[in-house]
Amino acid sequence: MKKTALITGITGQDGSYLAELLLEQGYNVIGMIRRSSTVNFERIKHFQDALTLVPGDLMDEISLIALLHEHRPNEVYNLAAQSFVQTSWSQPVFTGEVTALGVTRMLDAVRLVDPDIRFYQASSSEMFGKVQEVPQRETTPFYPRSPYGVAKVYGHWITVNYRESYNLFACSGILFNHESSRRGLEFVTRKITDGVARIKLGLANELRLGNLEAQRDWGYAKDYVRAMHLMLQQDQPDDYVVSTGQTQSVRRFCEIAFGHAGLDYQQYVVQDERFMRPAEVDLLVGDPSKARAKLGWQPKTSFEELVTMMVDADLKLLKAEHKL
Repeated sequence: MKKTALITGITGQDGSYLAELLLEQGYNVIGMIRRSSTVNFERIKHFQDALTLVPGDLMDEISLIALLHEHRPNEVYNLAAQSFVQTSWSQPVFTGEVTALGVTRMLDAVRLVDPDIRFYQASSSEMFGKVQEVPQRETTPFYPRSPYGVAKVYGHWITVNYRESYNLFACSGILFNHESSRRGLEFVTRKITDGVARIKLGLANELRLGNLEAQRDWGYAKDYVRAMHLMLQQDQPDDYVVSTGQTQSVRRFCEIAFGHAGLDYQQYVVQDERFMRPAEVDLLVGDPSKARAKLGWQPKTSFEELVTMMVDADLKLLKAEHKL
């Protein structure tokens, strides 16, 4: 029997890579999308015909119940969220409704329709925020520093609560920063690689960024979705940190990205107060030893490979757009 998987947030970076992985594994893949006149299918257009796209909304539990009833998935991957940290300060209530309470609505729909469904929740390293220990592991206390991080903590703990209260197979993947050429332009990594490509091609002459000293544990999104799938194939549900275990600064990211294009970042990068967070998260670095030991997972792509891959993709994209 073919397995069926439901992915919320399928049009996002992680959703698109996960859908590709599951299709390769022989799944029927159902992608939930919100009814909107501005849905962007760019990331999934090259395999969209292999998917079933259905309307649903994490703000509306009735739509989730109906969706589960109709398609009867074996696995649900809840990746949808208001996921841009900066926006969570200007839209804190909306962030809470989707990123926090949306998880409850989906878990409750699973409980009501079919408690045998295996559930994956996309937790985030932003939950650690003002870190209480280095590196961060599954047992590290949370100290979120943004409305987004706070909402993700709620989503994480409600997943644990439903697992323990209703015996659901519900897992959380605490994913550290994971990037790719499919990352949105509002995220600093893609902002950098797009900026490098624009400067290299003569389309811009500077790149404005916030805190260059912030350090993150950056990996490749395509590697990380493998961990999501592995979590739902285990005998028992559990939570896992997914990371590289190495930390890099925004400055180092700039150095490699500009250097790959034959440029010196110091000549083009301008620090701008507008891009500083109200409450900064200075250092995030994960301990992936549990995922390595129990899931057999480890990243395949190095930090340098990731950065150069993203720069090359943006150069190719902009050359095509501007016919250069």
